[in-house]
Amino acid sequence: MTTKDLSHASHPRLGIGCRVRKAENGETVLLLPEGVLRLKGTAAEIIRLCDGERTVADILGAMQAQYPSSDPKQIAQEIESFLNRLLERRAVDFQ
Repeated sequence: MTTKDLSHASHPRLGIGCRVRKAENGETVLLLPEGVLRLKGTAAEIIRLCDGERTVADILGAMQAQYPSSDPKQIAQEIESFLNRLLERRAVDFQ
């Protein structure tokens, strides 16, 4: 899939060979076949919601509910950008 395939109806899930783990120092990391991504801030929360069951719209709603004082449009832009970057690295795919 390409980034243009991302829609609010997409069901993101971890890509093949990718796993989320807690590092020895307590950081949450995303293990990729070609490396490791440290997940900071809300990134770990977003990744946990990428279970293949929830849609992008569900994830946006969950994050907007968790951060009600934040601008919903900004939340949507940041999450969509984050998911697209993960898609480019094949860390997530979409159903």
